[in-house]
Amino acid sequence: MTTALITGINGFAGSHLAELLLSEGYQVCGIDCDLSNAENIRQIRDRLTLYECDIRDEAKLNEIISQSKLNEIYHLAAIAHVPTSYRDPRLTFEVNLYGTLNLLEAVKRSSKATKVLYVGSASEYGDVREEEIPINEDVPLRPVDPYSVSKVSADMLASQYFKSFKMYIVRVRPFNHIGPRQSPDYVVSSFARQIAEIEKGLREPVIMVGNLEAKRDFTDVRDMVRAYWLALQKGEPGEVYNICSGKAVSIQEAVNRLLKLSEKEIKTEQDVERLRPVDIPLLLGNSTKFRGNTAWEPMIPLKRTLKDTLEYWRDRVGRE
Repeated sequence: MTTALITGINGFAGSHLAELLLSEGYQVCGIDCDLSNAENIRQIRDRLTLYECDIRDEAKLNEIISQSKLNEIYHLAAIAHVPTSYRDPRLTFEVNLYGTLNLLEAVKRSSKATKVLYVGSASEYGDVREEEIPINEDVPLRPVDPYSVSKVSADMLASQYFKSFKMYIVRVRPFNHIGPRQSPDYVVSSFARQIAEIEKGLREPVIMVGNLEAKRDFTDVRDMVRAYWLALQKGEPGEVYNICSGKAVSIQEAVNRLLKLSEKEIKTEQDVERLRPVDIPLLLGNSTKFRGNTAWEPMIPLKRTLKDTLEYWRDRVGRE
């Protein structure tokens, strides 16, 4: 039986990846910094081997990896919220860069044969020029915020460990992924939660929004984690792959579609606190390289993703 470790297993993508790996017959282990309220994995928790560990804790991380006899590691743990990275850039780098360093060092000491997936971010491309869109893996990295700078740094570190120590490391740069269980810190989930609260009479029929003109390349999280799995099965070690739908949708269109799923009359109002100091107007990817290596294709349409996200928040707001 294949044994895999997921860092950040109770996170948005981590929980969906855990479900996928279990369905593929894996023995699944997971690390998370706080398992006291493991909401995202509550339905599968008894099928997992879990460790409460902050990836900044080098000694504890090394102990877990050295004792677990792992075939695969999916490194998802990170501070991924851009406003948080502005508020606390030091913490962002400690988790995203030095946490990755701790993980790679632990694998190097334990077994360099363990396959490692480093999950980067499309935000690494940053200030992309018009002629470079859609973005492929050769576009220069020009990060524009502390989060994306930290991810570029960890991305380059993972590449260096492959080259220097011949470790089996595949890197991916996922574009925006959305769906059930995503934190309301993120745009689509924020809209869905606000709509669910309005439907329950918990707030006025107005949802607060940021920049609605920005366009993003959205993929359902369930398609995204299937891509993560395929990256370790069919990707080439040392390579980096974009994962994306290849279609750009404006934030305005996303919010309009969500509003149509509700019977309530709801207005939108811009909240200046939701505007970023630097916001990329268009993030559109090219995943030809990844699709060619793995035959991956996104299967879940945006319509279903938005509906499932809203239903998730309706259920959760009802329970809370």
